[in-house]
Amino acid sequence: MRLQSRMALLSHWARCRHTSVNRCYSVILGSVLASAALSVSAESQHYDVYVSNERSGDVTVIDGSTDAVVATFPVGKRPRGIHATPGGKRIFVTLSGSPRMAPGVETERAPADKAADGLAVIDPIERKLIDRWHVGSDPEQFAISKDGKFAFIANEDDASALIVDLSSGQSRGKVKVSEEPEGMGVNPGNGEVYVTCEEKGEVFAIAPDEQRVLAKIDTGGRPRSVAFLPDGSRAYVACENGGYVAVIDTASHKLVAKIQLSEGSLPMGTAMSTDGTELFVSTGRKNTVVVIDPRTNAVSATVSVGTRVWGIALSPDGSKLYSANGASDDVSVVDVKACKESKRIKVGSGPWGVTTVQTGK
Repeated sequence: MRLQSRMALLSHWARCRHTSVNRCYSVILGSVLASAALSVSAESQHYDVYVSNERSGDVTVIDGSTDAVVATFPVGKRPRGIHATPGGKRIFVTLSGSPRMAPGVETERAPADKAADGLAVIDPIERKLIDRWHVGSDPEQFAISKDGKFAFIANEDDASALIVDLSSGQSRGKVKVSEEPEGMGVNPGNGEVYVTCEEKGEVFAIAPDEQRVLAKIDTGGRPRSVAFLPDGSRAYVACENGGYVAVIDTASHKLVAKIQLSEGSLPMGTAMSTDGTELFVSTGRKNTVVVIDPRTNAVSATVSVGTRVWGIALSPDGSKLYSANGASDDVSVVDVKACKESKRIKVGSGPWGVTTVQTGK
């Protein structure tokens, strides 16, 4: 019995030892896999921020991991609207040879250099200009189709929306809208293109494949930009002179609400969070970015940023927001969770637009 007991104890010890070793290996392997996953995740989340500087005619590149400027290069006259294609293989920025008309400053418009109008093509890997296409007349804002094949460009001088093939730079059609088209947006749900027209306070919904106007929505208030809920059911239009954000039901193409902002707000740029729970709106010379809850159509926060804020964009993970501050020549970095500006980054002269692109570097 004593021998059998010893044998049983030895057998039990061996099994425990084997189990402990396996557990040890499991813990080590788990740690290695977790570290690798975090490394891959960090790598895949690396992104750059591209800022169009209207007065200096160049683009500034900011490393999203350090929020430091890593490059600046010339692109042409008056770069404004700037966007990346889905997947981030190319970045495009509109150029204009028409002189700037600052409110209350210039009284006569100088002759336009129409040869300078166009679309600049940027390689985000090399961080440099690789081409310029002559497209449209005084192009300002634009949007890119969901498949990344086409750009829809607002032509201010021509009261039209131009459709451009992004593989060649060739025009594929034009849709007439109203005077002074500016903001462009693509509905993520059905691909319809929305064009904001400043002069008469109108928004046009366009079927891009058929190249025709589906509806005209009166918003008033000089509409400047548009953002959509992720499912495309609502459009939010920043109306500068009205000091409000117009809410449009996209199924009926009807105005359903106006979200009034605080006195002195001049709503300009818009950006929607990927989950649709927060809408960010820049307020121009009010020097703030407001946060709106689309579920309640109420302002939930206000963040002070730089001077005369226009274009805004979120980081790929939604943790930071970048604002182009046109009069202070810098970009504000906003901590979205804390609703607070965390940094200011000096860029070129007259920053206008901003976009982020994931690089995987």
